[in-house]
Amino acid sequence: MHSTAPVVERAYLVGVSLHDGRSWDIADSLDELAQLAATAGAQVVGRTSQRRERPDSATFIGKGKLQEIVAERETLDYTLVIFDDELSPSQQRNLENALKVKVLDRTALVLDIFAARARTREGGLQVELAQLDYLLPRLAGQWSHLERLEGAIGTRGPGETQIETDRRLARSRITHLKAQIEDVRRHRTLYRHRRAKQGIPVIALVGYTNAGKSTLMNALSGADVLAENKLFATLDPVTRRISLPEVGAALLTDTVGFIQKLPTGLVDAFRATLEELEEADILLHVVDITHPAVTEQSATVERTLDDLGLADKPRITVLNKADHLSLPSDGPVRALMDLADLEIDLARSRPDTLLISAARRWGLAELRAQLGGLLAMPPDQRQRLADARRDLPPLALPERV
Repeated sequence: MHSTAPVVERAYLVGVSLHDGRSWDIADSLDELAQLAATAGAQVVGRTSQRRERPDSATFIGKGKLQEIVAERETLDYTLVIFDDELSPSQQRNLENALKVKVLDRTALVLDIFAARARTREGGLQVELAQLDYLLPRLAGQWSHLERLEGAIGTRGPGETQIETDRRLARSRITHLKAQIEDVRRHRTLYRHRRAKQGIPVIALVGYTNAGKSTLMNALSGADVLAENKLFATLDPVTRRISLPEVGAALLTDTVGFIQKLPTGLVDAFRATLEELEEADILLHVVDITHPAVTEQSATVERTLDDLGLADKPRITVLNKADHLSLPSDGPVRALMDLADLEIDLARSRPDTLLISAARRWGLAELRAQLGGLLAMPPDQRQRLADARRDLPPLALPERV
């Protein structure tokens, strides 16, 4: 009798710390990679990292580190090696030849999660396009020597069939997908134009994945948007009507979360969805203040918005999950004083930033008041405030909480 249980990959993680001034702490980055691997259904059995000035052109890591990883298979029995950065097709091929197991990079892992999470036709189209753009230079039989297990990490979506087809068919499929996504884009544009004629202001939620955007949407709108403690629980944009002081009705849109090293192909494929951010009157940036890499996560979102040409968009920042804060204290009273001090500091140095708990509904009345007040302003005055925001000091967040 054959077992019908899903195959659980035993994953070994590899990270490289580069001296580029933008890299996360390698331990934090590998922690996140472990979360991604677990989200995809893998069991992480080990990890390693290396500091380098630049990646090795042939294998990304040095020869000594590669030999070390080969030796680890003896004791860890890993079946999959995942690199924390995107590999070139030749690097991936060389690594698979040396390690004798399947090798994925962060990009392929994120795309695999998106393929598993896409629920709507639009989401499926966008994910498939991103996967094909990623796979196109890798179609020349790169993985033909490996066993392709149905449902294994890195094979969901179009991977199983498209790797076996030729470049001409892949390019034809990409052209077809782009045409379908362009139809989606036109439909969205028409919808936004009708919405604009009604004069209802739009607020778009942005933030790092798993920062609590969907929980905040549910708290503000009474909606029942899926809110899970998982990476990329929300892929497809969801819009709900909310009520705000001074302006009355407004629309709140939840969008896909950002992540460090966000694949370029994913941004391009989700362009139709991300246009929701361009058309919004205000961006509401949700930050998980309890995360060990909170400063890096916040900076990643700001950098992504800048890359999307949205750096000057008016916004409010909320530091979410305040109910889970564990600041240095001598007891409950001291902890409450720490929270109060943090709120005072924010009010003085960053008036565009609020401390909230979406799960406990803390601070939502003040958030509604700020959103309503900002939307009630004439657009030029709102933009002047957004421009002045660039002169504010950097957001000072606890490094570890």
